[in-house]
Amino acid sequence: MRLPLACWLTCLSLLWSVASVAQPTAKQVQYLSGTDNTHTATWDFYCTGGRKSGFWTKIQVPSCWEQQGFGSYNYGRDYKTYGKNFRFADEKGQYKHSFTVPAAWQGKRVYIVFEGSMTDTEVKVNGQPAGAIHQGAFYRFKYDITDKLRFDQPNTLEVTVSKMSADASVNNAERLADYWIFGGIFRPVYLEAYPEQFISHTAIDAKADGSFAMNVFLKNAKQAGQVQAEILDAQGKTVGTAQANVAATDSLVKLQTKVTKPLQWTAETPNLYRVKVSLKAGGNTLYQTSDKFGFRTIQIRRGDGIYVNGTKVKMKGINRHSWWPETGRTLNDSIHLMDVKLIKEMNMNAVRMSHYPPDARFLELCDSLGLYVLDELAGWQKAYSTPAGEKLVKEMVIKDVNHPSIIFWSNGNEGGTNKELDDDFGKYDLSNRPVIHAHHRPGNAYNGIDCNHYENYYSTQKILADSLIYMPTEFLHSQDDGGAAVGLHDMWELHWAAKRSGGGFLWALIDEGIVRTDQNNIIDVNGVNAPDGVLGPHREKEGSFYALREIFSPIKIDLPALPKSFKGKVPVENRYHFTNLNQCFFQWELVNYRKPGDTFAGYITQKKARIGSPSVAPLATGNLDLKLPKDWKNYDAIVLSAYDPYKNLVYKWIWKTGSPEKALDGIVAFDGKQPVAVTDSDSLLVLKAADITVGFNKKTGNITDVRGNNGDKLSFGNGPVLVAGNSTFAGLTHRTEKDGEVVEVRYTGDLKSVRWKMYGTGWVSLEYEYALNGDFPFTGISFTYPENYVLSAKWLGKGPYRVWKNRLQGVTTNVWENAYNNTQTGAAPWIYPEFKGYFADITWLEMNTVEGKFLVASKEPDMFVRLLDFYGLSGVKPFPALPVGNFSFLDRIPPLGTKLALNIDANTKNLGPNSELNHVAGSTKRTLYFFFGLPKTTGKEQPYTVPTKNDLF
Repeated sequence: MRLPLACWLTCLSLLWSVASVAQPTAKQVQYLSGTDNTHTATWDFYCTGGRKSGFWTKIQVPSCWEQQGFGSYNYGRDYKTYGKNFRFADEKGQYKHSFTVPAAWQGKRVYIVFEGSMTDTEVKVNGQPAGAIHQGAFYRFKYDITDKLRFDQPNTLEVTVSKMSADASVNNAERLADYWIFGGIFRPVYLEAYPEQFISHTAIDAKADGSFAMNVFLKNAKQAGQVQAEILDAQGKTVGTAQANVAATDSLVKLQTKVTKPLQWTAETPNLYRVKVSLKAGGNTLYQTSDKFGFRTIQIRRGDGIYVNGTKVKMKGINRHSWWPETGRTLNDSIHLMDVKLIKEMNMNAVRMSHYPPDARFLELCDSLGLYVLDELAGWQKAYSTPAGEKLVKEMVIKDVNHPSIIFWSNGNEGGTNKELDDDFGKYDLSNRPVIHAHHRPGNAYNGIDCNHYENYYSTQKILADSLIYMPTEFLHSQDDGGAAVGLHDMWELHWAAKRSGGGFLWALIDEGIVRTDQNNIIDVNGVNAPDGVLGPHREKEGSFYALREIFSPIKIDLPALPKSFKGKVPVENRYHFTNLNQCFFQWELVNYRKPGDTFAGYITQKKARIGSPSVAPLATGNLDLKLPKDWKNYDAIVLSAYDPYKNLVYKWIWKTGSPEKALDGIVAFDGKQPVAVTDSDSLLVLKAADITVGFNKKTGNITDVRGNNGDKLSFGNGPVLVAGNSTFAGLTHRTEKDGEVVEVRYTGDLKSVRWKMYGTGWVSLEYEYALNGDFPFTGISFTYPENYVLSAKWLGKGPYRVWKNRLQGVTTNVWENAYNNTQTGAAPWIYPEFKGYFADITWLEMNTVEGKFLVASKEPDMFVRLLDFYGLSGVKPFPALPVGNFSFLDRIPPLGTKLALNIDANTKNLGPNSELNHVAGSTKRTLYFFFGLPKTTGKEQPYTVPTKNDLF
């Protein structure tokens, strides 16, 4: 929503009036722009190049001007794409805006503040320069414009923003980068009015033991007085005070006190306090301000680990760009909140600001909801010069210093580190947080932490066995469907068990897709450069999102299936750092699954109960006693949900109570009394029962000429063929048995036996055996079905997302249903779950097609189904290669690699044991059941119940 400027000024004037009555000594704020991408203000604008250039018009502020239809788009790596003669778009934007300040502001100091402007920004007020041109896009900067203002009269603001900086080092650090780059005033602009004597900013150091120190920076102190601090808890109760005297002309005062037994801040316990600071003289309060903060102590113990409040912690982190498809880097509070919640929903505890400091609101949410933050000075493989960087470090730290969520400062990315700036952070940070170097090459460790990027499993083992703490600030690059959770289970277990691991930060949270206002509003991810997220541009959830949620779950239950001796006790490991499991709560449900042909998917809850939480200390193990009723085996499955102390769902586990054969009771039927009709010709053997027809090609042995019980042809066939190994058709025979007709197909080679049987009910069984020895990406058999005929699929098995051999997590057993889509992960239209892929532990699968429905089931566990043609990673050749056919029933599936494995086929195996090919030795047997149509099932369909938000996985 965009409000007219007059409305904005009226509202803001009203707010100022209220503030001036309630808090005459507080800072007063008047916005000149809007506050975010949904509340903007209209300014005059002139663009010097590209689209809509060469004339004065209007623009919304804040914004990236490309998203308003101006100028030209650039991706930071365009210089690589287009070669030596490439020139970045270097248009300038000229802004004009008229504003009025209240007459009551006379006698105050008035500053104009820019939260972020890309890149060089020249500011004039009433024709006079506000100060030196600011260079650097992602930093708050301000000018004292008191002597340039006309009070209670119109004032003219003129701003010239140059897309490319006049400082080459600023361009190198910020714009020659692997992300979209923009121009414009992309964060808010506002005025601040202070009394003549005031506090410009503070820097807090609040330790876990309650020690509190605070630097208070004064402006224009003209008389002796005092600075007083009052520390308030979350209920507003005063828990500590401090005071110091101020001499005339003092510019810095340090306050100290100690709070008894404070509630400590961690990502698990984000306890916040507030400090009210007052500047007083002669018994009067001249100025008052406040800051939120948390009590916590950060330590790097060399050769050991990262400690928060005396407890070793590991970062379960991810990299986050400040991003929204329609508005680029201009965001709003709801986007910031959504991102923090999504990161925490994945059971992560940390986020890296890649590759620049974020909006202040994002950090406030990390403080209040609990995330460890790595705040980063911009510098993507190239660094700021020392003169440019010194100013920007100061601006960054002064803005962000009091956020307890920030536990590291990062001095640039992947070689974009100017080591001369390392000691600058501590000049403005009283708590002296650790500084790290986020490098992509070994040998650049700093402060005892190696942050080397994109090591594989085996090189990570070597680094963790060395003397430094290892905390990769980027790893498992998640372009397309690769990386992120692919290979993470092995990698995370390695980090979790290693003494010197500090955890790490996955690349990355979001696919950076921008709505191209020059290309009919398509969403552009710049080829393979920007689809790097586990979320789509609008935060669409990929399969890795849910796998990360399971892998990073602080309540770890490693129970793939119920053992035969199961008596209701579940082993549980507490991977929280600060939380006992008795602070969490658990709930079980006994459920029955819906059947093929039912209108709805899912399960029906028959019984449920909340159970007592065991006392399991952080990092300890114990048992969770479900206290199930005696008849629990009479239900299809047990559902166990775990909730954290804040009542957020941590994870949900589902276990079937019996075998696939039990699950097929009432679905697969063999007791038909009608005989099977046989038609035998030179080239074709045809069987028919219950209006279903199947044929067998006597020259190939393949199933063919299938007709469903609706009388229509079903284009299913061209199999079975082995997907790995060799086989040659050697003949076909058939015989009649009392309950059906048997067709036996002989092969030479690795396919040892194939036995079809059609029953009078119309059901068809397929028993087969193959034998292999060696390493294979996949094993099993395959058929074909035309993709363009497919409408949807419903199945009982793991879902709703597809899996890979090295990403089996994040899927649970239920009756799932997906509509057909042709989604390629990381590309438009971002419809998830992907319809096509490998799907795990299928008991039955109902295909819905334009030719009718058909059903496939397996009486053995652990069957994978491959649906149609797809790939995990794009490239010269999509990877990995697929089995023959397009509709496969598999016992083993391939692993997936990452973008940064240059030879993907060779390097995927280096992601860990589960990323190796399948090691196969001996024979595999399986029985499949087919019904070409929709079978009748026993039992009445259960009514549909509206799921709660925690039922929706």
